[in-house]
Amino acid sequence: MNPLNLSLVDTKEKLLTLLAQKAYKFGDFSLASGKKSSHYVNCKPVSLSGTGLLWISSLFLKQISKSDGAVAGLTLGADPLVSGVVMLAAQSSIDLSGLIVRKEAKGHGTGAWLEGPLPPKGSVITVLEDVVTTGGSSLKAVEKLRDKGYIVNQVLAIVDREEGGVDAMSKADLDLNSLFYLKEVVERFKSL
Repeated sequence: MNPLNLSLVDTKEKLLTLLAQKAYKFGDFSLASGKKSSHYVNCKPVSLSGTGLLWISSLFLKQISKSDGAVAGLTLGADPLVSGVVMLAAQSSIDLSGLIVRKEAKGHGTGAWLEGPLPPKGSVITVLEDVVTTGGSSLKAVEKLRDKGYIVNQVLAIVDREEGGVDAMSKADLDLNSLFYLKEVVERFKSL
């Protein structure tokens, strides 16, 4: 199986299986949002694998507008996502920059919050996220980008846990578009 030669439907199906196998765990977990859950999704084992990142990037790139000047995300979960989408865009002759949003301002040098080639103010940027629970991480990235004069209309996520993220994004005038919902990952996990 060549991961480059899959249809979008096949790519999405294979990615869902990979997430169920490598990213999902059932147990007793504390989430970044502070909530407790019996479902845990850590996308890094998938997004940091070559095939997983290729599939995620190809599905994300299809949802990014031609008017976007960049993709961005909060470090660390979004780091491979931003890099993967930017590289795939370049291979597809799409001019797209990547930005990493720090969790804290750089403590030296310029004190920057954003790393990467900064597009002109007013540019449209899509924020990338691995897992959305309440939307806090995405909203932090959006806030920093908007503070710098960028337009952010959309957040793309791999998995939406459906625990308030859509409402939080909506209140911030953002669309949340996710490749999968947690229930889909759980159902695939149970079927393996």
